Amino acid sequence: MTIEKTPWLRVAVRPSADDRRDALMAALFAAGAQGVQEDGVLLVTHLEPGSDVGTFADVLRGADAAADIAVTELPPMDWSEWRARVGAHQLGPLTIAPPWLADQFDAATTIIIDPAMAFGTGEHGTTRGVVRLLPTVIRPGDVVADLGSGTAVLSIAAIKLGASRAAAIEIDPDATSNALENVERNGVVGRVQVLEGDAGVLLPLVAPVRVILANIISSVLLELLPLMAESLTEDGRVILSGILIEERTMMLEALAVRGWRVLAEDSEDGWWSVVIAR
Repeated sequence: MTIEKTPWLRVAVRPSADDRRDALMAALFAAGAQGVQEDGVLLVTHLEPGSDVGTFADVLRGADAAADIAVTELPPMDWSEWRARVGAHQLGPLTIAPPWLADQFDAATTIIIDPAMAFGTGEHGTTRGVVRLLPTVIRPGDVVADLGSGTAVLSIAAIKLGASRAAAIEIDPDATSNALENVERNGVVGRVQVLEGDAGVLLPLVAPVRVILANIISSVLLELLPLMAESLTEDGRVILSGILIEERTMMLEALAVRGWRVLAEDSEDGWWSVVIAR
């Protein structure tokens, strides 16, 4: 039995007003939260040992200066017990599985992701939503840009579905190191290029692409839409995710105003994903 001695941290945030809730939810993900649970009026996330709590709290204060933020240490974690709870996810023709379960599935259609701290292990509804939509979009030989790529799970999925190459663009250095491991683990070295930096800077450098994947918070997605339009081929497609289901109407209106049309949608656990085209 392996016990993690350094404690994880529980961060519980109480918005100062109902109209600050969505902004705080977005800020939690922007600050690096891998998932957020709604516990009554509280928004709860967990931070790995050694996280910079001060910087994390500063990002939240930027969204709601009067929010109540409570940080507590969690009891030591039994990693063997945690590992036993991590399962595989069958998502259309693809399966996302941790290394210790991967040999139960067809290697050609299995994405092996070690559930480290980088976002994108298949345990989150936004990741699963994009993977379910991917088969409707990817064509053999496609060139793909994956923005906010985390573990590179979506880039690897695109290659497994027939794309020729994918650029996995991620600003978090911890995530990019994990992504490089996953690229090697899945045998897609040379086809998935992991790029560390800002998507707004790097996307034009890999354009034109036929498919863009963007699993990021809605406010950032809206900022990137004009650049996405410029970076696509004429018949290009975009899959957006990281959008709360209550933001769907707002996003549909914003997409229509900007000249995008909706081709397909997916929702799970309060999250909305969508395929769009010009």
